[in-house]
This record gives sequence, C-alpha cells and structure tokens, in this order.
Amino acid sequence: MRRSAAPSQLLKRAQFRPPFASQPPAKRPCLERPDSVQEEGSKSRELETPPPSASKGPLRTTADILSLLKKPQNTQTNSQNGTSSNLESGTTVAKYPLSETNRYRTSGLSSSFKSVGHKPGLASKGGSVAQGSTENQQPQETRYFSVVWCKLSRKKHKNWEGDAILIVRGRSVTLKDTEGKEIGRASGYKLTDLASLEEGNTLPIGGKEIEIQGVISAESYATGQCFMAGASQVATVPASPAVAPRPKPKPFRLPTLGRGPSRAGGPQMECTSLYDPTNPNALVMPRPPSQHQWTHNSVGAPVVDVVVDPYISGKLRPHQQNGVIFLYECVMGYRLNDNHGAILADEMGLGKTLQCITLIWTLLKQGPYGGIPVVRRALIVTPSSLTNNWGKEFKKWLGKERIQPYIVDQNHKAEDFVKQQHSAVMIISYEMFMRCASVIDSYNFDIMLCDEGHRLKNANIKTTSLLCGLSTRKRIILTGTPIQNDLQELYALVDFVNPGVLGTSASFRRIYEEPIIAYQQPTATESEKELGETRAAQLNRTTSLFILRRTQEIINRYLPPKVEYVVFCQPSDTQLMLYDEIVGCRTLRQCLNSNDVGDHLSAIMALRKLCNHPALLAQDNEQQSHKEMAKELASLLPEHIEYNRFDEADSGKLAVVSCMLWSLSEAGNEKIVLVSNYTSTLDMLANLCERYNYQYLRLDGSTPAGKRQELVDKFNNKYSKDFVFLLSAKAGGVGLNLIGASRILLYDIDWNPATDLQAMARVWRDGQQRKVYIYRLLMTGSLDEKMYQRQVRKQGLSGAVVDARDSERVHFSTKELKDLFTLHSNTPCLTHDMLQCSCDQTGQTIASPGTEENTEPERSCQLGDQGRSKSSSNTTMDQLQKWCHSAAPFSPEIIRDPCLEAASDFITFLFHSVSDTSVKAIPALTEVRE
Repeated sequence: MRRSAAPSQLLKRAQFRPPFASQPPAKRPCLERPDSVQEEGSKSRELETPPPSASKGPLRTTADILSLLKKPQNTQTNSQNGTSSNLESGTTVAKYPLSETNRYRTSGLSSSFKSVGHKPGLASKGGSVAQGSTENQQPQETRYFSVVWCKLSRKKHKNWEGDAILIVRGRSVTLKDTEGKEIGRASGYKLTDLASLEEGNTLPIGGKEIEIQGVISAESYATGQCFMAGASQVATVPASPAVAPRPKPKPFRLPTLGRGPSRAGGPQMECTSLYDPTNPNALVMPRPPSQHQWTHNSVGAPVVDVVVDPYISGKLRPHQQNGVIFLYECVMGYRLNDNHGAILADEMGLGKTLQCITLIWTLLKQGPYGGIPVVRRALIVTPSSLTNNWGKEFKKWLGKERIQPYIVDQNHKAEDFVKQQHSAVMIISYEMFMRCASVIDSYNFDIMLCDEGHRLKNANIKTTSLLCGLSTRKRIILTGTPIQNDLQELYALVDFVNPGVLGTSASFRRIYEEPIIAYQQPTATESEKELGETRAAQLNRTTSLFILRRTQEIINRYLPPKVEYVVFCQPSDTQLMLYDEIVGCRTLRQCLNSNDVGDHLSAIMALRKLCNHPALLAQDNEQQSHKEMAKELASLLPEHIEYNRFDEADSGKLAVVSCMLWSLSEAGNEKIVLVSNYTSTLDMLANLCERYNYQYLRLDGSTPAGKRQELVDKFNNKYSKDFVFLLSAKAGGVGLNLIGASRILLYDIDWNPATDLQAMARVWRDGQQRKVYIYRLLMTGSLDEKMYQRQVRKQGLSGAVVDARDSERVHFSTKELKDLFTLHSNTPCLTHDMLQCSCDQTGQTIASPGTEENTEPERSCQLGDQGRSKSSSNTTMDQLQKWCHSAAPFSPEIIRDPCLEAASDFITFLFHSVSDTSVKAIPALTEVRE
C-alpha cells in the first residue's frame, strides 16, 4: 500500500459536517483507514450525506464506510452550487474540490471522504472529483492564488496569521509569504483536485493550513506585483474620479474667522498666477488632479496656474524643462499616492543643478491653491567641496536680488539661519549636517535636496539615518549613478525618498534582486531569463514614476563626436616575472587565507601597483601590520628596479603613455588629461613629463580648494602651453570642466564604474569644440582586466533596471569573476575570450557560408546587426558585442588615431566605440551648464 507524500495530519482531526445542516453536527470520532481494499480500477465516488437520523451516531465499522460510498442511481448534478439531489429520497450530496483524507490510496481506489473546504457555516464552491488514475497523470500549467494561512489546528474559527501566495505546479504546491520567502511545500495531490481550487477552499500544506482568497494571473506573479500588495500603493493618481465625492458638511463659523483679507465679506477676490500663463514661451506646471484637490484643498481655495519665472525658464533647454515638470509632479504628490519624493538620475552634464534651482525658486514663490507658496524653507545637503558651487549656481541663474542662500560653514553656523530674514534656502555639507542634525530638524524644512545622493546607498550609516529622521516629506536625490554596485543600493535610495514603495529590504531582494541577478548569468535557463527580464521591466516601470533618467544621448546634438578606446597593454617581461612571484609568495598567500578584509585589500593593492609600474612597489609605505609583506615584495624586485626610477621598458602601460605623449607633442595642437586614482601614480606621470620637458599642471587631493579653479582656467586657456593635465580621479569633484583638452586617458580604473564615467565627462561636455578621444589602459590578462569585467557587469545591471535597455549585454558568470589573482599571459584579451565572440579580430566580419556578400562596409562583432560600419550612438560599456574588436597588428583603416599608431607595438587588443551625433557641434554656449 503506497502512502502519498502529501501531508494528512487532518485525517484524525477533521469533523464531518453536512454542508446544509441547520445546526452544528455532533462530534464524531476520527475515521480509520480500512485494512484492505480488494477492488481495483474502480472510480472515485462521492460521499452521500447521511440522513438526519444517522448524523447522531458515529460510523463505527468499515462496512458502514463502504456503504456510504455507493452512489445513488437517480441523481442530478448541479454544477453551479456543487451539490447533487437524489430525486427519490430527497437527500443532498456535497461535492468538495479537495480531499484531505484521500492521501491514503490503494491500487485505484481512494477510500476517503471529502474534507470541508469552506468557512464554518458556508458551503464550499465545488468542482468535480478525480475520475481515475489516468486523468490524474495529465500535465497542468502553473497557477497562482492569493491565500491566507495559519498553523494547522482543530479550531472552528481560524486565527489567520498572514497573507501568502500559493503556487500550484502539477501535483505540487509551494507557499510563499508576501516577502517572497518560501514557508511551505507539499506534493502528491491529485491533479483534478488541484485543478478545482476556487475561492473559499482550504488546503493543508505541511504544518500549515491555507484558505484561498482569489486567483492571481501569471503576469502579476511574473512582474512581482502580487507580492507588493502590502507595500505603498504606486498607482498614479487618476485625473478625475469616476464618481465625484460628496463634500462633508461644514459647521457654522464666522466669515472672518481664520481667513485672509481677500475673503472677508463680499464676493471673493479673483486670484491670478504670478506670471502670465498665456505667454507663448511660458513654462506652466500641470494643474493638480481632482483627487489631489479634494485631499489638499479643503478650504476651497481657487486653483491657479503655477508658472516658472520667465527670467530662468528662458534659459532652460527642452529636456531641462521636462525635468522641472517631472520633479514638480513628484514633490506635489501628483504621480504617487501619498508620496512626495523623486530621484533625478540624469547623467553628468545634463543640468541637474539648474533644474533643482528652478524648482525650488518656483515652490518658494507659488502654489496651485490660491497662489500660496508650497515651500517656506528649503534644505540642500551636498558634499563639502560643492557647497560654494551651489551658492555660485544660485547667483548665476537667479542673481543676487532674488535670493541669497545661506551656506553653513565654519564662519556661518546653522543656529544663525533663522536670523537671516531674507534667506529661505540653507546649503550645508553632509559632515556639517551630522554635527547639527537636531538643530536643522527643529527648523521644519518643507523640502530637502541631497546632491551626490549615492552617498546614501547604505541605509545603515549614520548620515542616512539622520537624514531619514527629518520630518521633511518632500525629498529629492541627485545622482548620476543610482546603481553603482548592486540593486540594494537602488532600494536604499528609493526607500529614502518614498519609504515603503518597494516593500522591505528582504522582500525586495527575493522578489526583484535575486531573479534579476540570476537571469544575467550565462548559465541561466529560459525560465530564469524570462522571469528575470519581466521582474527587471516591472521594477523599471515602478521606479520610473519617481526616477527620471536621461543619458547624454539627449545632448549629443550639442556636442562633438566622441571616440572611446579600451586599450589592452602588453605586460613587460619584468611585470610577467614579478606577477607570478608575487602571487606565489608566502606573505601574499597568508593575506589571501586571512579573514581580515584589510589583508585582502593589501594583496590587491600590491598587484594594482605592479600593473601600473613595478617601481611603485619599491616605494610602498604600508602600515605597520603589513610591513612584512612590503619587505618581501621589495626583495623580489630585480636590481635595475629602483625607488623613484620609472623606466618605460618595465611597464607596458607607461610605454603606451610615453608614445602617445610624444605623438601629441609632435602635432602640437591638442591637449590631454591623464587621470589616476593614486597620487604615487601621478608622481610617476609627472616624472615622465619632466623627463621629456612636457609642460603640465596637476590637481589632486593636496591642491588647495581656492587654487583649483585657477588651474582649470589656466589649462582651458587656448594660449596656455601646458598640454598635459594630471588629475586625481576622486579629487576633481563635480562641475570640473576641462574642455581645453580633447583627449583624456585613464591610466588605472576604479572598481566603481561611476568614478571613471565622471572623470571622462570632464572633457566631453558643453563648450567642447574638438572631437573627443577617451582611452582606458588595462594590462592584458591581469587584475586590471578583471576589474574592468566587473565594471561591465555593474553597468549591465544598471542598464537593465534603470535605463531599461533591451539590447544584448555582456554576461559574465559569478564563477568567472571570482578569479582575481590568476595571470593569463597566453591571450591578447581575456575579456574578448569570455565573450565567445566569433569575429576574426581584424575589424572585418567573417562571412557565414552560403550567404551573399554585403557590399556595404562591415565591421566585426555586430551581434544582432551584422556588421554596420557605424556603431549605434547609444552603445555603452555593457554592450561590448557592438564595439569594434581589433587585435594586433592593427589595420590603419580601422584605427585612424596617430596616438595609438605610435604606441601599437605595446598594445595587444582594442575595443573601439564611436558616438556619432546627428548634427555638427554647435559653438560654445555663453554659459556652461552643469
């Protein structure tokens, strides 16, 4: 006798209840399973309800049970209410969709009765019973139900503990809570029983019992909307309700009580907009929806148009005007129910600062209800290096006579803000805010703006918790990189501006993050890819209600073309020899086996310095705890490697830079910016410039803040003879404009792709007149290249969720990315090998057999668009298949860059992307915008 895998705990607890009994039936002892049943191949039978006389006594024998299984001969079935009526005796037979005691099955006979599948006192909505083992083997599609669950008990009235999602697949069921966590699983049910599940049915699953509340569509489950039912509603506010709500009766009050002069007796004065909305060039904000008026305009003030000050609206570009409208709708609560936050995630150079200044100035002076201003005080929190920059931007766009923001610094304390009667805007750094958070909270700011908001990507840091503690509901985050490493960072930003919209952190991880990460793996199954893409699309639709993301494609028509290269440099013999010795040395192996994160970082730092130049290890000044490793690494260096002596022959990357600088100096008409993350590397590049008498300027963390703009202005001057600018990647800050150079070279890259993208934007921005060339140097097969692969993966994650890009992206498996310390010296490009690209690496596409030759010019690696000569203008880092792939020796027809031609002997591979613009570059604007 086979026992099903499905749970049957209710067998000894369930009571038999006639479905239409007028009074509660008497309690009966539990039924026992028959010892043996000889009949084979018989069909499942329904249990006839016993007559009232029989309901008073218990069923004691097996014969009594079998006698009840005999089906009446003259029976009519009512399929609508799930009952059968016996025409002769008048008895009623109840149909139940699931049987709790039929888990004990013999060879073809189900010897059980139907469980009560409804709430007490209500009849269950029934379905048909299984008609044999053949039908029970039929496959069935996956279905989803919303349910409530509780622990298995004998109580008549259940204490339901929470909502859940029931997934029915074949003969198995899975129960997940509203956070996506699996809380129950069972199998072995009959297919026909599961197929008849309807609202009101109950079902035991392990140690739990569920009751079905409704059916969930497959689309709702795939998008994850069914899990977010408990989170804040994200549906947009309708323009007008279907039925106009009736106003509440108002008690009598004096006409002049609590009202302004305009309403004191007589007819109400007409309220007009501050600026003329009928002006053809006027920027008019949307009017509030009807539901918003009912909620926020209880006093019945007239609705007026909010018009942006023409003094500043005329300076806005079309995409900036759209940005101001978007932010206005978000902070006013037009786009989300009871939420007033927004994230402006435009890429660098699109004017995020100008859009926010326009919004703040508009809200300080106007409002949709009676023209009363929406905001009395505004708070702007920025990095310390940008506080003065914000003050300059207010002065630049609004002038001194309109507004004077109060900047908190060492000379101006936050406590003195209320003493400034003419200042409604406070600008403060994150560091200053942490010192005086309680004082700022007492001022009750109406709107808060956080610049470089990706600083708040960690919800556990003190800065984020203090900012979240403010009573301000209108919150705006400015960031060009809403996703830098993982989706939890995006969740932290969203939860800061609109708490609860994406549920809890745990539910977000299970519902969105895990499926999206799984489908980006190369080994993902078709079902994982489908689910991951659907969840990513749904997450983008949800967040697009309050996240505005525009890329530099918008301003391409204002900029000259951009050419981007990823240059893989041939490691020198010294680097190859040292790399193997360093990876195998005793102290570095100890660091890798240690549980201390600092030891791991020290090992990575040593290899990064080796990739830049071996001589950087000779001047390595590690902390006391790592002095042993520094000594051992220094002892491995050859005799010709000396402190502060940087020979190009010992570093492939330095040899490439030396050749490129020589080519530029010979031409004498272009400038270049050299970027590094380390001051020691900048020292090496400065040594190279001095050796060959190249005039240069340098800006790093040690440069005084007051002299930084002076250096920038001097370099941008076309009469300046300084054609090299040495820049620290993390010291430049936002707003640094180096349009005097047309080329920029990243000597080493950062783990965070946003750092490199920000550095590259210093050259390709408003005011640039020349065609821009961007170079990123990587040592082939080393840690450099593996860091770049992680950048590509992070950009792919951001592109799938924030940018909603649907094109082919590069997918690196987690297993491949875990290998950081292996040197791959037998390949010209490890990244290209991992792409599994079928190109010939010469810039020409290999024609497939049997295909006609295309007369148009082609290039390699055009997966999906076989070989157009021009790449798409929106090609990004995570779309490497669309880049041009070239291996040494390089064809002059493919690479028409004299700088790379001069350094071609030290280059093994190139990725090449071109950003074309629809029109030629326009003249420089009179005012460069950030």
